[in-house]
Amino acid sequence: MSNVKWRSWDEPVTKKEVENVGETLGVKFPLDYIEVAMNFNGAHVSPEIFQVEGKEKVFGTLLTYDSEDDEHIVEVFNDYKDTLPEKIIPFAFDPAGNLICFDYKNHEDNPIVVFWEHENAAEKEMLMEEEGLTEEQAEERARENVFYVAATFTEFLDKLHD
Repeated sequence: MSNVKWRSWDEPVTKKEVENVGETLGVKFPLDYIEVAMNFNGAHVSPEIFQVEGKEKVFGTLLTYDSEDDEHIVEVFNDYKDTLPEKIIPFAFDPAGNLICFDYKNHEDNPIVVFWEHENAAEKEMLMEEEGLTEEQAEERARENVFYVAATFTEFLDKLHD
């Protein structure tokens, strides 16, 4: 957590609240993320720039655990779940409406951090109906919008720069 400064966060939440949301989403959040989410619920961060395949991206805000907020983590997941590949759980937005997520596929116990681009992302059901793709093919297509960022949440935070 070397150079990261958090600002304008919502009310802190308990570890149990964060874990309960993980259970609702069918995952176990990594501890390094839980600690940040508890204390800096819905926060902005600086520095905020990170690299995705050589392109600069911006960390917008952590999703919140305030269920009244439209950036509530479960609500955001539900808004995007038809388009997101399986086992991808968002934890932050970028300013352009893309999502910074945990990817649990092949990483059940320690998810990697990925960037999901909403441009050209189509609902998997639609791909299956309109393009005649199988569920597996639709899932593969959905994964084309997912880009590796870091092996852990802490490593992701360490990669943020001005």
